[in-house]
Amino acid sequence: MSLIVRGGMVYDPHNGLHGERKDIFISHDSIVEECDGDVIDARGLVVMPAGICIHTHIAGNKVDYGRMMRPEDHRRYFEKKTNVTRSGVGYSVPTTFLTGYRYARMGYTTAFEAACPPLGARHAHEELADTPIVDKGIYTLFGNNYFVFKYIQNEEQENLYNFVSWLLGVTKSYTVKVVNPGGVEMWKWGKNVSSIDDPIENYNITPREIIENLVEVVEKRRLPHSVHLHCNNLGQPGNYSTTLDTLKAVRGRRLHLTHLQFHSYGGEDWEDFESEAPRLMKYINGHKNITFDVGQIIFGDTTTMTADGPLQYNLYKETGHKWMNLDVEMETGAGVVPYNFNPKNMVNAIQWAIGLELFLMARDLERICLTTDHPNGGPFHFYPKIISWLMSRKTRNEEMARIHKKARERTSIESLTREYSLSEIVTLTRLAPSRILGLSRKGHLGVGAEADVAIYDFCEDRIEESFSRARYVVKGGKIVVKDGEVVSHADGKTYMADAKGEETDHIRETFKKYYTVSLSNFIIQDKEIARPEVVPCG
Repeated sequence: MSLIVRGGMVYDPHNGLHGERKDIFISHDSIVEECDGDVIDARGLVVMPAGICIHTHIAGNKVDYGRMMRPEDHRRYFEKKTNVTRSGVGYSVPTTFLTGYRYARMGYTTAFEAACPPLGARHAHEELADTPIVDKGIYTLFGNNYFVFKYIQNEEQENLYNFVSWLLGVTKSYTVKVVNPGGVEMWKWGKNVSSIDDPIENYNITPREIIENLVEVVEKRRLPHSVHLHCNNLGQPGNYSTTLDTLKAVRGRRLHLTHLQFHSYGGEDWEDFESEAPRLMKYINGHKNITFDVGQIIFGDTTTMTADGPLQYNLYKETGHKWMNLDVEMETGAGVVPYNFNPKNMVNAIQWAIGLELFLMARDLERICLTTDHPNGGPFHFYPKIISWLMSRKTRNEEMARIHKKARERTSIESLTREYSLSEIVTLTRLAPSRILGLSRKGHLGVGAEADVAIYDFCEDRIEESFSRARYVVKGGKIVVKDGEVVSHADGKTYMADAKGEETDHIRETFKKYYTVSLSNFIIQDKEIARPEVVPCG
């Protein structure tokens, strides 16, 4: 199939286009120099690459528990089937089909599930295969894995390198995810860690050693994406110091900090809670090895879910809401707690402002990505609202006027006058995540790029509305959205890193001794992955 996107105002910072009128030619699934084909009349419309969500929770164990424990979330939002689309439910934890449709309507065609236990990888892939339109991939959890701990404890560097490569390969994963390193293991005994130098019981290692060793393995293996790290002490007053210690520990090597808003807190307790975003951004702006996504909060109801079990227990105690805790054998854990971000709550208001501080203080937009840590900070379908806050100081101020006044006193948000341009929004939501992920054919509209294109009827007075429902979305050369509605189905690809390791005797013997599943049932076969796309390392 061939298409011509005719006469649109093209925003493609990678190729130096900042609103120039230009035709985009598409043949099959790629951007080409020129071709004949059906025409999309884009005159008066804004054309850009399709969006990429670098960090979201849309498949796997914890997501399913979130769906099961929140029938009220299902009742709050539902969609009936059409001649093209399936029905679906869920406001903060949508079902698989609805997830794909919601991303596509916003002009997003790629989303990565950000935390998957190895034992849950097969099921996560099955759910992602059931999620239409978007390309996808998983990050496998390593930060509290028995094998990782043992190899670090015994200083078996080659075994650690081999195990990480092997586990990435058999789970068909994209990169190494680390959540509260050591803290989730300690939670099995009702404890946690409070710094990156706390000892982990039974192993005589520290979070610092876990981070340093896994970062070293990923660098040595030259994975397309760095370690994807959820730091220790997430959501705790004063945790910025832990975040800074973590950044300094990697000593110039690549690291991606996820949902940084939740790691940028000052104060000693909730009474004197304040922002330390300026201090962190001063460091990050000066260190090009660090990339991050924000985890902006959205006021209203959502469902928090994370592998950080002790964090979720504390949230349960603070709120009294429903709580689920899960232990995943030798690998990790998880917790799920409903939550409501209240604009009149002092802490929530400051959290909202901290996220925007991070956005507005970032100097290099190719190292920052827009996320809500869906659904933890809020549902991903609020991305257009965040874009409106970034592009319009007036819109930010209107939101600020209705929230707790301490947000203005304990953050620098009121003094930040920056307004993002359309090119900067494209960098934030398209170019930056593509480069951080190492996906060279995404995030731009140059010849050879993937034919994933979003076209908007953009109006400066209706920014949120403009980005909520794209006029057209092209996925792999096929029109999938027209006038904000899904008009055809497309199957997305599954991205995997080209990582392989050896199945050693130690791995086989440990599985046989401790796991409740056999090793043969643990390993995902190539044929089980729909439309695999292997990304080379290096």
